[in-house]
Amino acid sequence: MHVRVRLDGAEPRRWQIALLQRIAETPGIRAVSVDAAAAPDGWPDKIELLFRLEALIHGLPRIGSERLPPTALNPWRRPDAKPDLVLDLCGDLPAAPALWHVAYDGRLGDGALLASLLAGAVPRLTLIEAGTIRAEGRLGTDRPGNLLAGVDDALARTVTLVVAALRRRAAGRSEAPGAAEPAPLSSPARTLSGAELGTRAARMLAGAVVHRLYHLCYRAPHWRCGWRRLDGPDLFDLGRHPETGWNTLPDDGHRFYADPFPLAYAGSTHVFVEEFPHATGKAIISAVRFGPDGPEGTPVPVLEEPHHLSYPFVFERDGEAWMVPESSASGTVDLYRATRYPGGWVKEATLLSGVVASDATLLEHAGRWWMFATVRDAAPDAPAGSGSYHDALCLWSAPDFRGPYTPHPANPVLIDPATARPAGRIVERGGRLIRPVQDCAEGYGRALGLARIDRLDPEGFAQTLIGRIQPGPAWSGSRLHTLNAGGGIECIDGSARAPRIRI
Repeated sequence: MHVRVRLDGAEPRRWQIALLQRIAETPGIRAVSVDAAAAPDGWPDKIELLFRLEALIHGLPRIGSERLPPTALNPWRRPDAKPDLVLDLCGDLPAAPALWHVAYDGRLGDGALLASLLAGAVPRLTLIEAGTIRAEGRLGTDRPGNLLAGVDDALARTVTLVVAALRRRAAGRSEAPGAAEPAPLSSPARTLSGAELGTRAARMLAGAVVHRLYHLCYRAPHWRCGWRRLDGPDLFDLGRHPETGWNTLPDDGHRFYADPFPLAYAGSTHVFVEEFPHATGKAIISAVRFGPDGPEGTPVPVLEEPHHLSYPFVFERDGEAWMVPESSASGTVDLYRATRYPGGWVKEATLLSGVVASDATLLEHAGRWWMFATVRDAAPDAPAGSGSYHDALCLWSAPDFRGPYTPHPANPVLIDPATARPAGRIVERGGRLIRPVQDCAEGYGRALGLARIDRLDPEGFAQTLIGRIQPGPAWSGSRLHTLNAGGGIECIDGSARAPRIRI
């Protein structure tokens, strides 16, 4: 299949070059070319000025949004070849078969992405062919409210979605379920008034000062774990916080505990946590034994590696205790076995490598083991830091939890910062699987979602959000992050404040 990409030939962007390279590497794509169009106008100078201000104030790099000279398109100029599919990034071609429009919130052109982010929205990206949606997703960012970060994250995930859709088409697979789509509206005006630019710059400076003052007064981020005895319905059945409230796993303020996973094994119950000492800035895995009255002491380190560890997914199988901690900083997903429970963890296998995977969660279902994780774009040619950590859900399956794991052909099976990232063990209720998810649409770990898995097989995946649990009077703070139960204990975690000076 020959794919032609129509884009602004006068102002190509780095993300477009990454897109061309990724398309060329896709199996089944025999050729890629560009239609270097004369777009009516590029991003306005005021947007570029705002990007430079944000890069300066927040110390951000320019990634996908960086301007490149027109000569960057030279390797892709093949005007004589006839394409099998046209990908229109400009939005000025009429709808037709074998022509994909890229739309953000139903509007064409990259100005639509800017307009969506300037309005504080979570952009919905759709690939539309002759009025039918071929692929769609909601684009997350790790820094809501920051236009430069939001644009770069959204553009990186645009590459992810387009390449995945082309991979399915080239393989002759059934595409994402299509639906009638009203004709997209014209692209909004690409303007940013001088007054708005000044307001945003002032707000940016004030925000940077407040952020600095907060970090002078408090250790941040700082999380805390909540626990309760499970004497009745759990949160999956309640769909809300329990009226009895939560007990807090205490910390000394110099470290925090997060990602609690209880496990009943060998006649005792331990809660495994991420322990993050603020002095080192690198997390380890710790565990604390729970008795009838709660934790017996403080968490004790049980696993440390040269890189950051978190999300200690622990489980029992074949009479032994196993753990798959998050180790995205190493680019691997590793399996450990306990030799002196709750400690003595030794690495048994590397389940995945060359992948920046967050919160890997295992599930045994229908005779196979499944792994869920959100993934950043770690392709060799992808710009550093490509995409959000929270919005692209990928699956792998294996005949045994030890592997070997095979990626799902529809990866990423879901792109949505509100429902993609795992938040704990998957449970069964009434014959249906319920998956706790992190709602990161407005920022990392803002709330917990409960998603019913409607389909999970080698050909497809689907889920439906059936509940949402937020911080509030029953759990103070601005975030809610993880949900797990085991050994008669239910645990959650969320944000807290840790003053640097305690009186």
